[in-house]
Amino acid sequence: MRIYADNAATTKMTEKAVEAMLPYLTGTFGNPSSLSSEGQRAKEALEDARARIARCIGAAPREIIFTSGGSESDNQAIVSAAENGKRKGKTHIVSDTIEHHAVLHTLKKLEKKGFSVTYLPVHENGIVRTDELEAALRDDTCLVTVMYANNEIGTLQPVRDIGGICRERGIPFHTDAVQAVGHVPVNVIEDNIDMLSASAHKFGGPKGTGFLYVRKGVRVLPFIEGGAQERGLRAGTENVAGIVAAAAALEEAVSDMDEVAGRLTRLRDRIIKGFSMIPHSALNGDPVKRLPSNVSFCFEGIEGESLLLLLDDRGISASSGSACTSGSLDPSHVLLAIGRVHDVAHGSLRITLGRDADEEQADTIIKETAEVVSYLRGFSPVWRDLCSGKTGFIL
Repeated sequence: MRIYADNAATTKMTEKAVEAMLPYLTGTFGNPSSLSSEGQRAKEALEDARARIARCIGAAPREIIFTSGGSESDNQAIVSAAENGKRKGKTHIVSDTIEHHAVLHTLKKLEKKGFSVTYLPVHENGIVRTDELEAALRDDTCLVTVMYANNEIGTLQPVRDIGGICRERGIPFHTDAVQAVGHVPVNVIEDNIDMLSASAHKFGGPKGTGFLYVRKGVRVLPFIEGGAQERGLRAGTENVAGIVAAAAALEEAVSDMDEVAGRLTRLRDRIIKGFSMIPHSALNGDPVKRLPSNVSFCFEGIEGESLLLLLDDRGISASSGSACTSGSLDPSHVLLAIGRVHDVAHGSLRITLGRDADEEQADTIIKETAEVVSYLRGFSPVWRDLCSGKTGFIL
């Protein structure tokens, strides 16, 4: 039996999500913008799903805009805040060095258009320091965008404190919560969030469906033109089947979050303890302020790609970092940002557990990883140089 431990890349759709989705693929298939009976039934389902998703994060239904996923939501939120700020002569943005590329690439594009961006360091534990963020704010700051939870190393940012600082200064605050929604408690009011991005396939829903929360009174601009859907803020016929499935998946994730998170945290810490027994290894990110399902480690003297392929051959699906950059030969920008040198960053492994994970799976992951690391080190010239003293160990 295979062990799927790459849930940060995507999750399997839950049975409830699949069951909720099926009627809207063949039965209630109408276009929600149509005045026909079929269209109006689809419209009712769409608005019901909007209200259910809103309740899960403490929002009002009209504050939810449906999108294709986290990347689109990130782009719309950031570009909107930038353009709104520019009209007021504000062209400064504050973010950090470990954001998802959907955020970082958007910021780089804005820099080419004349915006200035302050990228805050995250230090060794991968967490933004609120005093440094506050010091970075300027009179012309038009946006702060800091992710809720990191997709590679799983660290949780002090979102509530950051949002409070921004609220006091009247600065819009956006958070990429793609890895957090459905896994840790998220309440947009209590967390002082103005805009939030989420993606259904990260919490048991379908791919290609996401949403952007926009607090009442915060202005966003249409990112896709061509129709009046989503109150004119996102053109294109809504993916009703995907949206209904997303609502079912999120409700399920929220309903038993405490139980699942508690169990996964115990399994996470079990794996961290087991991996720590492997010589010259190190946990990436904070040991406590991290997602319940995330284990990120570096093993000195090996290549992460080889580790992944051999683990896959042994029936374990894992990752070395972000699924969006899995084809890149460059080391993770997140690992470099927390101080890992290139050679060590190349030997990374990310384990992200699913809601059905158990102790047997955790112990198998520990055992197989230790064996594969030992095997790879057995014929690694880098490891040989380290052991002979020709080069010095880092971890």
